[in-house]
Amino acid sequence: MDLLSLIKHKKVLILDGATGTQLAQRGAPAGGRANIEAPDTVTAVHRAYIDAGSDCVITNSFCMNRVYMKANNFSVSVSDMNARAAELARKAAGDRALVLGGFGPTGELLKPVGNITEAECEEAFAEQARALADAGVDAFIVETMMDMNEAACAVRACKRNFKLPVIASMTYATTRDGGRTTMGHRAGGCARILAAAGADILSCNCGDLDPAETAIIVSSYKNASDLPVLVEPNAGKPVLDDNNNAVYSMPPGEFAQGVLECIRAGASLAGGCCGTTPDHIRALAEMAASL
Repeated sequence: MDLLSLIKHKKVLILDGATGTQLAQRGAPAGGRANIEAPDTVTAVHRAYIDAGSDCVITNSFCMNRVYMKANNFSVSVSDMNARAAELARKAAGDRALVLGGFGPTGELLKPVGNITEAECEEAFAEQARALADAGVDAFIVETMMDMNEAACAVRACKRNFKLPVIASMTYATTRDGGRTTMGHRAGGCARILAAAGADILSCNCGDLDPAETAIIVSSYKNASDLPVLVEPNAGKPVLDDNNNAVYSMPPGEFAQGVLECIRAGASLAGGCCGTTPDHIRALAEMAASL
């Protein structure tokens, strides 16, 4: 069953949680490099989330576009990196879960503030989308975007070249005015721009909001659009440890209760971002099953 059909058949569709922290806990490199240097660990993380109840897992391809990879001195090609990420997720998923091809920002600001044009940005995302689609992902998910215009570039790159569903996810810094990104973009405006670009599902992930506060973003989205909404909040708000590392300590049960507020506000898909674990996703799945 495809993603959009699955949404219609389940009250709440469950996605996975954080990948980076799970890789680190298993001693693997951060980000896409793990696909090359620790592929079995990447597969194990995906499998742990599926065992916990995830209906969908996201490829370990966050920010694996040409702009970001060049700036960070990756030696592998965009095509090979993303194909490998999709292959590992598919290996774990089998017929138990859908595989979502994951995108992140380029790491560059769009002109006139930055140095990259929308055309260049869209071209970079199209290249990544092609690699993920050729490797057999079931849908695309554009995550952790602070600039709705960059997010729209990614959505257009996917929709103009492929027929797969696209989830578009923004990151919010405050609930003020119904939610604003660090770029100052309001949640309602993001919803309208991303829907116009062709997004099939609206989302918010990461950011500075706790799970319950994220319900405010859901309400803003639902007031601006009829599209389904996904939430992927962090495991609470971070605190800094003695080494100035961000620590997310919200327990799984409390996390699930916060996400329940998002579901009551209209979300029909839920997962987790920073600090979430298979235990958080298991708590989500159990909560969703009880609705």
